[in-house]
Amino acid sequence: MTYSDNEIIEGIRQHDKAVLQVFYKMHFGSIHHFIIQNGGDEQEAKDVYQDAVIVLYEKIKGNNLQLSSSLKTFLYSICRNLWLKQLERKEKFTGKIEEQEEFIHVEEEVRDWDAEKIQYLYMKDAMAKLGEPCKSLITDFYINDLNMQTMTEKFGYTNADNTKNQKYKCMNRLKRYFFELYKK
Repeated sequence: MTYSDNEIIEGIRQHDKAVLQVFYKMHFGSIHHFIIQNGGDEQEAKDVYQDAVIVLYEKIKGNNLQLSSSLKTFLYSICRNLWLKQLERKEKFTGKIEEQEEFIHVEEEVRDWDAEKIQYLYMKDAMAKLGEPCKSLITDFYINDLNMQTMTEKFGYTNADNTKNQKYKCMNRLKRYFFELYKK
């Protein structure tokens, strides 16, 4: 079964899991081929594709998707940029992504959005690298909006100043990990 781009977009807006599954399966093969042909492996292809589908999903759900091409082209552009950025980090790609865009059409909105999404992915990787208890401290303070006293009790620190000091050290470590990844 296949769907038109408009049916896919509407299906995602309506939380239709069947549409998302079909869309996911429809385009993975070409992305998989692209990643494998350009120095990647099976897991890297899956990871890049998953990240790109999440981006597309978030843009559709947030009503921020304005296509000037097909969904397939849009998804391919996101995957391509994510993969080139990953190769750049691994030092397997020595050019600049911007130079490659002259040869393969990439929509303006993908270029603009990609930097933000890539920063998000680097932060996600930096958080994963951070480990516990720092990950939980930062998540509880910035995401779950817990105050220092509640966090002191939760983590067993002697007072709120110690908790604040630990959070500060964790943030510095997170920043270091983020910039190590981002500057590569």
